Amino acid sequence: MKHAPDTLPFMKMHGLGNDFVVLDGRAQKIEITPALARAVADRHRGVGFDQLALIEAGQDDTRLTFYNADGSTAGACGNATRCIARFLMDESGATRLRLITERGTLLAEDAGNGLTSVNMGAPQLDWHEIPLAHEMDTLELPIEGSPTATGMGNPHCTFFVADAEAVDLDRFGPVHEHHPLYPQRTNVQVASLIGPDRLRMRVWERGVGITLASGSSSCATAVAAARRGLTGRRVTIELDGGPLEIDWREDGVWMTGATAHVFDGQFTRAWLEAAQ
Repeated sequence: MKHAPDTLPFMKMHGLGNDFVVLDGRAQKIEITPALARAVADRHRGVGFDQLALIEAGQDDTRLTFYNADGSTAGACGNATRCIARFLMDESGATRLRLITERGTLLAEDAGNGLTSVNMGAPQLDWHEIPLAHEMDTLELPIEGSPTATGMGNPHCTFFVADAEAVDLDRFGPVHEHHPLYPQRTNVQVASLIGPDRLRMRVWERGVGITLASGSSSCATAVAAARRGLTGRRVTIELDGGPLEIDWREDGVWMTGATAHVFDGQFTRAWLEAAQ
């Protein structure tokens, strides 16, 4: 995208309403401070996002770094990874590529019909990998509701409930995000079985709040449901923003769904200076 001098171009993308501001730092060095991330996240004075993503050129593959709306970093962001993978595949004409994240090197593929798949890697099931505060069984935590803990490069706490719609997530989410068993805080999901291998899920995202969708949360919920015998390893997750297909294979947890590149814009130099 062409841009005027002293401005910083950005892209706005979303995966099922899980929305992102994406900065392309492959041709220029971009430094993101927590203050800048929070300013961009402001939906009234900035642009607004669930996550901010920075694309950088790695030694062999493209590198992605993610930031939450509160300025903290996010180790993994599945839907943003799919959105950026789609952008890079459209740009290059490739149908497969690798992306380097804090989670590790992730494989992305064109799934056809406008859908994009990403292998989010093997789930982390041991307490110290997630991480939890001390050793315990991750299948059923000693928390009311007996949630399951899963790591997908970021921590997750999944509650299986009779009706996900009935949970007051605005109150339920923050209490469990900051639960003392999760020293790095956690993403919180409430999920209900609504059919064979089909789950309705709602998400409170660490450092963000309620989101319309979450890729890593969908992967974690699918893994937790399979471990508890509620579903098989291939499931459909119905989120507020639409469906994601999750397939827990031998080589990792694959996530497939739609993406959208909504618009391109530019931050003015004056706004950037004030935001820092």
